[in-house]
Amino acid sequence: MNIIPEVALVKLLLSYNNFKDYFRYINLIYLKDSFKELSHIYSCLQEWHLKFNKDASLEELQVFFYTSRPGVDDKQREIYDVIFQQISTVKTTEDQLRGLVQATARREQLQQLAVKSLEVAEGRADLAEIESLTKQLLEFTELSEKPATQFVSNDLNELYLDAVKTPGLRWRLASLNKSLGSLRKGDFGFIFARPETGKTTFLASEISFMATQLRDEDAAQNRGAILWFNNEEQGSKVMLRCYQASLGLRLEQLISSLKDNHQKFLKANGGRIKIYDQAIIDKEEVRRICIELQPSLIIFDQIDKLAGFKADRNDLELGEIYNWARELAKNFCPVIGVCQADGTGEGQKWLTMSNVANAKTSKQAEADWILGIGRSNDSGYEAVRHFNISKNKLIGDNDSRPEDRHAKWDVKIQPELARYEDFLNE
Repeated sequence: MNIIPEVALVKLLLSYNNFKDYFRYINLIYLKDSFKELSHIYSCLQEWHLKFNKDASLEELQVFFYTSRPGVDDKQREIYDVIFQQISTVKTTEDQLRGLVQATARREQLQQLAVKSLEVAEGRADLAEIESLTKQLLEFTELSEKPATQFVSNDLNELYLDAVKTPGLRWRLASLNKSLGSLRKGDFGFIFARPETGKTTFLASEISFMATQLRDEDAAQNRGAILWFNNEEQGSKVMLRCYQASLGLRLEQLISSLKDNHQKFLKANGGRIKIYDQAIIDKEEVRRICIELQPSLIIFDQIDKLAGFKADRNDLELGEIYNWARELAKNFCPVIGVCQADGTGEGQKWLTMSNVANAKTSKQAEADWILGIGRSNDSGYEAVRHFNISKNKLIGDNDSRPEDRHAKWDVKIQPELARYEDFLNE
């Protein structure tokens, strides 16, 4: 019986070291389209390694798979049992690892080319897209050599290129680029403010701009999106705010030409904004979705309401949530949380860490950066918001200003456009 490379590869990826070195080459979206049941086993394998950080035996993986997926019925179980049996009988060696990974990557490219060719034949895609995919296939190179260790490089030039020179996700507001700089993988921070201050408007304004910076090829494979977990206001309203922020339109302008504005929105961001809307969102639910979509940015609005955490006190439970969010940032991409300011922040311009609701130090300690958005009740300040960076451990970019790392400044809110704007732009 012929065993496809994707089945044989599972056996070698049971090793935690192999997983760390090579799993990034596996496209779960391609697997889901081509080998649905097998893709679920790959997702489970990733869940195991991210949770336990150790090798798995095939028997352990199989038990973990069925216990973490109680919805599998008898008919589905028969299919999965056959796949696990194939994995157990296949003969593989470490010498075959790179070749198997490379074979799966090449098969993915060929499948993309076949699908795109059909779309071009039916007039749903441009010939240039086939030319681009064909060029990638012809230029397909060997996988990079397996690193000898997992230690951080001590090469100064390499560190500079990785941490500073290469930009991450840049902010729409130039003032935030000068203060915080790019958001990169591993970065976790949160914004906080009193209710009705403009937190959703801030997120819509910034992420609609960040979405334009993501790679087209990732969007085409339904990965690399900005993943917004929404357990606060109605999800459809949030997406409308993203439309307004992306196109810079008032609501009446947006709905005056639904079809055209829909196309403009997709052209602007490639459909990279994904809003997952549930009243209760569990941490395991979040992890599964992240594994499937491999996002470029994760938003939690509101992060304090995430389910699946327990501790003796509320502040400690929240500390667990924020610690988990930091781990999520290290494993996937930058994470932004949203939470409330307590009553002491009502009418205050400059919110500090002491104004964060339901926290002593546990929430603040886990964040790399914290932005408080203040709102004054004084007449004449209705369209003004007050930013205070109360914590900043980010490295920044070449154009970031050290003197602005913990800056306080005023910005303009444009709720009718779902945007924020620097006063310096006037």
